[in-house]
Parts: sequence; structure tokens; C-alpha cells
Amino acid sequence: MPISFSKIDVRFIPTSRVVLKRWIKMVAERQGYRVGTIAYGFCSDAHIIEANRRYLQHDYFTDIITFDYSQHGQLDGDLLISIDTVRSNADALGIPFSDELHRVMIHGVLHLMGYNDSSDNEMLEMRAQEDGALNLLKAIFQEWNSAEGV
Repeated sequence: MPISFSKIDVRFIPTSRVVLKRWIKMVAERQGYRVGTIAYGFCSDAHIIEANRRYLQHDYFTDIITFDYSQHGQLDGDLLISIDTVRSNADALGIPFSDELHRVMIHGVLHLMGYNDSSDNEMLEMRAQEDGALNLLKAIFQEWNSAEGV
């Protein structure tokens, strides 16, 4: 099961999972990677802060924690996403929840590819990669909707 989606302590699970899996694979392949096992876990702020404290010794909320097991060009990892923080960030930015969710989802995959966001230059590169991936997702959704006759 290469890409999976599970809910931990929330009711949320993304719709269009088939499209999202295709998108993630395309983003990886375009950068020369293979998708191994990528497990998305959607959770609450309470769960993610506990994971942040337990595994990273960080005492703050975050939208995503990426546990990277990738090696030899194959992407493997567990990506823990706080739906609460994604929703709060979307509201603060004035953008749709789904747009922020997709950005966070691909952000984790980019971390699996070795992109970082510790410095200003790294953050700029990460954002550029996210934007490119989000444009690809829009194109995939358009293609999908056309094929469905929508």
C-alpha cells in the first residue's frame, strides 16, 4: 500500500484520494524518485503536539511532522498532519482549507525528497516546489473533471 490515508483522532479523511495519490506519485517521479510507502495520518492539535514532544522534543503546535525513512531514491515515510492547525492556517491566510491541506501534504513529500525549510533560501525553494506541485494538482483535477464530464 504505497500511499495511505488514515484518521487518528479526527473524523477527517481527504476526498479524491485517487487523484491525490496520482499527484504525489507524479511529483515524486518528476524529481527522479519512486514512491515506496507514504502513510498520511490526519489528527488533532492535541495528538500532534504530543508526537512533537515525544519524538522531536519540541513543545509547540505544527501543521505537519514528517518521519523520513527514505533511501536509495525511494520515498518512505509517515506524515502526521494536524487538521486543526491546517484549518487555522487556512482561515488566517484567507484561503480554502483544501488549498492549505494540499500544500501541507506535498510539503511533507518534499521533505522526504530532501528539501528543507530551515533558512530563508530553503523556505523560498520549498515554497517554489510547493507552488509547482499545486499547479500540477490543479491540472490533474481539471483533467479528472473533464474525463468525468463535469
